Amino acid sequence: MLEFIQLLNQRYQTILSHSSNESYKIKFQQRIEQLLLVEAFLRKGQLISASPKHLLNITLIGPTQAGKSTIANLLLNTNSAVVSPLASYTVQPHGFCHGLSLDSCAGLQQYFGRFQQIHPSHISRDRYDCYSLDKVTSNSPFLPNCILWDTPDFDSIDSSTYREGVFRAAALADIVIIVVSKEKYADQTVWDMATLLEPLQQPTIICLNKLSEGTEELLINSLRDKWLIARKDEFPDIVPLFYQKQTGLPFWPKDKHTLLKELVKKTNSKMHAEYEQDLIKKYWPEWIEPINAEHKALTNWKELVEDGICDAIENYQRDYLNHPHHNDTFQKALVELLKLLEIPGLSKILTGARKTITWPVRQIMKLGHKKQPIADNSLELTLLNQLAEHVLIQLADKLLDHAEQPYQKQWWKEFSRLLRSQRQNILTDFSYAATAYHDSFQQDVETTAQHLYNKLQDQPFLLNSLRATRVTADAAAIALTFQMGGIGLHDFFLAPAILAINTLLAESALGSYLQKSELTLKTHQYNTVKQNLFVNIISLKLLALPELLSTTNHFNISATQLQAAANTLTEKRHGLRLL
Repeated sequence: MLEFIQLLNQRYQTILSHSSNESYKIKFQQRIEQLLLVEAFLRKGQLISASPKHLLNITLIGPTQAGKSTIANLLLNTNSAVVSPLASYTVQPHGFCHGLSLDSCAGLQQYFGRFQQIHPSHISRDRYDCYSLDKVTSNSPFLPNCILWDTPDFDSIDSSTYREGVFRAAALADIVIIVVSKEKYADQTVWDMATLLEPLQQPTIICLNKLSEGTEELLINSLRDKWLIARKDEFPDIVPLFYQKQTGLPFWPKDKHTLLKELVKKTNSKMHAEYEQDLIKKYWPEWIEPINAEHKALTNWKELVEDGICDAIENYQRDYLNHPHHNDTFQKALVELLKLLEIPGLSKILTGARKTITWPVRQIMKLGHKKQPIADNSLELTLLNQLAEHVLIQLADKLLDHAEQPYQKQWWKEFSRLLRSQRQNILTDFSYAATAYHDSFQQDVETTAQHLYNKLQDQPFLLNSLRATRVTADAAAIALTFQMGGIGLHDFFLAPAILAINTLLAESALGSYLQKSELTLKTHQYNTVKQNLFVNIISLKLLALPELLSTTNHFNISATQLQAAANTLTEKRHGLRLL
C-alpha cells in the first residue's frame, strides 16, 4: 500500500503542476497533503514493526509566530530550540532527544526516507528535505523520555515548499501539542490542520499561548466551539500560557506539570495498523475519484469502438456479402470450377480461341491506360476502406460529445487530438491489410471450387453433362464475341458458361450442397474480414491509443493496480499488508 500511496501522490503532483484549472488545483493540493500525511503514517507503522521498543515522539505544531520554539524550550527546560521573531524562521523539523541517546534514535532515518538527517550546526535554511536531531542534557519536569519535535509553520505563504516536513513530524507523533496564540487560534488553517490530523487518533493537547489577564475563559470557550465543529473526538486539555513580566517567557501551569506524562498512558502503538486502515478508508473515495473517471472513460471508449466495429461489419454484410449484385466471391469460385471442367483435349484449343477473339479488346484497353491490379478495382476493397474511414469519423464525433463529463473533459479532448494524429496511420495499415486479405482469399475461393469439383466426380453423369455444357457455352460465347467485333470489357464469354453451370448444379442432386458451399464460403469470408481487418487492425489500434496519452495530464493507473491496492483494505481487518 505504501508504494501505491507514493505512486498516487506522484501522479497528483504531476497533474497539478500541468493543470490550469483553479478548482482542480485547490482540490488536488488538499489530496496531496492527505497523501503526504498518510505516507508518513504508514512509514511510522513500518518503524513500529521494525523496532522492538518504540520511542515516544511528541510533536509541536502551530501557525506562524504562535511560539512553538519558545514552548519547546520551556518543556525541555533549556534553550536548545532557536527562537526568532521572524516568520517562517524554522523550515525543517528539529528533534530534541530528552532522556534518550542519539544512537537510540538512529532508526528514524528509515522513517524519514528521502529526508536526510543533518547536524543542527550544518543545517541550511535553503534546504527543506532534511531534519535534525539534538541531544539535550537537561532534565525536564514536564516531559517523559521522548523526542520532542519543533516544526515549521503550516500557514505562511512559503509553507508550501516545506510543509511536507510538518506532515512527517506530525504523523510520527504519539502525542500532538497544538500551539496557538490569541491572535491565531481562530485562523482557518489551524482548524484545517486539526481536521487533517483527527484520523491519526493521537492524544492531543492545546497550548493557548500569549494570553493576557481576563481573556482565558472566553478564548477557551471559543476554542471548544471550534473544536466541536472541526472534529468529532473529545475536546482536549487546554494549557493556558501567560507571560511572566520579569522574564518575558511563558509559564507552564503547576496543575499541568504531569499532563504529558499522563497522556503517555493513552498512546497505543499496537493499534497503529488499525488506525492506518481507518485513515486510508476515510480518504480513499476522494483519492480514486479521478482514477475511476479515467477507467470509466476507457470503458466508454471500448464500448464506442465495439459499437463502431459492429456497425461496420453489419454494413459490410448488408452492402456486400448479402447484396444480390455486389457479392461476386462465389461467382469467382464457379469461374475456377469452369477451369477444372475443361476437357483435356479441348482445353488448349478453347484457350487459344479466347485469346485470339479478345485480342483486339485487350489492345484497345491498353491504349492510354496503365493496367491496374485486380485488387485495385475490387468493389469489396473500396467498400472496406470506406467503412474503416467511416468508423474513425463516427468515433471522432462521439469523442467530442463526451468531452463535457466531469474529470473526463481533458481526457476526451486529448484523446480526440490523439485520434486525429493517428487517423491516417490507422487507415493506411487497414488498406494494406485489406489488400493482403483480398489477395490471399483467392486461395479459399479455389479451395471451394476444388471441393465442388471433387463432389462432382462422385456423379459422373452430371460431371459429363457440365463438361458438355462448358464446351457448348464456350462455342456460343466465341461466336457472339466474333459477331460483336470482339468488344467485351470483362470477358463476357464466361457469363453463359457460369449461368449454365449454376443452373445445372442448382437443379441437380447437388443443389443443397451448392447452397451450403456458398453459405460456408460467405461465412468464412465474413469471419475473416471481421477478425483480420476490423478486430486485428482497427479495434486493436484504437484500443491501444490510451497508452499514448501523456502521463503529465492523466493518472494512467490501471484497474489492476487500483484493485490490488483496494484489496489490502479488506484482506486483513487487523492492519495493512504492504505491497
